[in-house]
Amino acid sequence: MAIADRRTTTHPADTPTPTGRPRTTTPVAIGLALAVLATLVWSGSFVTSRALGDSVPPVQHAFWRWVIALAVVAPFGARRAWRQRALVRRHLGFVLLASLLGVTVYNTLVNQAGVTTPAANMGMIMAASPVLMAVYERAGGVRLGARRITGLLLACAGVLLLVGGDGASFSAGDLWMIAAACCFGSYSALLRRRPDGLDGVTFLFTTFLFGTVLLLPAQGVSLAVQGGFDLTAGTVLPLLYVGVASSAVAFFAWNKAVSLIGPSRAGVVYYLQPVCVALLSWVLLAEPTGWAQAGCMVLILTGVVLGAGARR
Repeated sequence: MAIADRRTTTHPADTPTPTGRPRTTTPVAIGLALAVLATLVWSGSFVTSRALGDSVPPVQHAFWRWVIALAVVAPFGARRAWRQRALVRRHLGFVLLASLLGVTVYNTLVNQAGVTTPAANMGMIMAASPVLMAVYERAGGVRLGARRITGLLLACAGVLLLVGGDGASFSAGDLWMIAAACCFGSYSALLRRRPDGLDGVTFLFTTFLFGTVLLLPAQGVSLAVQGGFDLTAGTVLPLLYVGVASSAVAFFAWNKAVSLIGPSRAGVVYYLQPVCVALLSWVLLAEPTGWAQAGCMVLILTGVVLGAGARR
């Protein structure tokens, strides 16, 4: 999941040299590498959601993911969160809403989609989430140029072709994934308003904590209705992956990348996700990738790259 920082306005690489050429710095290379790392790890989480779709109920998948993530982040974030407790209390409404969208709801929807939707489709549908981010930008008074609007329309067309198939109907998993993409777009737009002074580690810990607590009622219902799941290597290892790598490591890498290169440049890297998911699902899950799916992928990627470009 992406964390944007509205306070990032200029970057070392954007500062011109006396010759008028951009200055290339090591922090930019590190930031791009971290953004790629987070994107690759998050791509794997879609494959994991699909792989666990038949063995671990979606709500329980999400709950244990965040319990593990919370345990990993706690040694670094608990003390800092305690020191900033007054600031957290002052902005409790913001933190709770971010927790609900980014932790409680988003990943649960992704897991639910993974029960019936191929991982490659999940990644491609998520690639269109910048459309909603742009809508929020426009509502906030930001002018969208013709290039961005064209890109957003192309991305929307690619998603509709992908999930609509022959035009008959949407599958249940595709609809869950569209809901997840909308949730992610709203979450990303919200994070542009992160309170000043609330550091990244504190924010991660508090959202992980509140998001897990908000999942408790659904976890109880899932256990009562669906029962638990078998603790085997096939269930525990994927949960460790999404808890440690996809949650703690990827979030930290993405936050650091955004601080180094800014949300816009890091966001372009995120658009590689559907390609990564399709390749991983083909290699690990033996999911077929046909020409129609490849065409939708090209359409979505073209749209989101255009949409991420400069306004024209």
